[in-house]
Amino acid sequence: MKVNHIRQNVFPVLAALIWGTAFVAQSVAADHVEPFTFTAARSAVAFVFLLVLCLVFRALRQRDFHGEAQPRPGSRRDLAVSGACCGVALTVATNLQQMGLETTTSGKAGFITALYIVIVPIAGIFLHKKAPRAIWLSVALAVAGLYLLCVQESFSITEGDWYVLLCSFCFAGHILLIDHFTQKVDGVALSCVQFLVMAVLSAVLMLVMETPNWAGLLDCIGPVLYVGIFSSGVGYTLQILAQKDSDPTVVSLLLSLESVFATIAGALILGDRMSGKEYLGCVLMLAAVVLAQLPDFSGKRGAPVREP
Repeated sequence: MKVNHIRQNVFPVLAALIWGTAFVAQSVAADHVEPFTFTAARSAVAFVFLLVLCLVFRALRQRDFHGEAQPRPGSRRDLAVSGACCGVALTVATNLQQMGLETTTSGKAGFITALYIVIVPIAGIFLHKKAPRAIWLSVALAVAGLYLLCVQESFSITEGDWYVLLCSFCFAGHILLIDHFTQKVDGVALSCVQFLVMAVLSAVLMLVMETPNWAGLLDCIGPVLYVGIFSSGVGYTLQILAQKDSDPTVVSLLLSLESVFATIAGALILGDRMSGKEYLGCVLMLAAVVLAQLPDFSGKRGAPVREP
């Protein structure tokens, strides 16, 4: 039980830390290659990394079972279906976000994307997975904190903002799909298949809608490898492992700390200065996360609250 508690709380925070610090690498890569090219490259790197990881885990299991028949979490069909569904959702979400960033600011995009922390519990109501009532206070605090942290200018709606809003719905769908499929298949294998799907779909879109710049891709190979291995391969796998038997609303709150880590990384690595408004946003975000972890707020630990 204690191991499950650590997995459900530490893993999503680590994922948020990786995603937040990867913002610098993504910004560098955006100066060299177009969105679909970058997404295809990072997804291919993530797939190869996770495939190697799956093979290593398989070899270790065979050693532990001395070549005997061993329990397999889920069939190949379950894995294919879950990987396809999660891969499509993640592909659409990632590329909508990248399209939106062409005409909106990164701060607004970060705030609108993180609205999945509101969409997830609302969608959960229709899926008979209610979040505890008290956790809505955490959601409200997190939204307020995200606004202070991300939005530095007057808030107006642009075409890019609509793309990013659609992206937040897709990310919420991705979280809910993972909540459903992690009960059936191995988490690392699911992450591997979803990135194979993402790499194939993004490569097709790249060839249809872009002119691949191979020289530019080589110029940013470092950021591509970092984002592919850590942000994609490690980060999303941590999310999948964290969501097994967890409340998706609490996990989404922890994942939204990405905005806090991105702001801190910008200050430490790029020398960006944080304003008082941003500091207050960080405090509200952290308060929301702490409240969500209190027993009276999160309800029964280790499982989503379901309607009868």
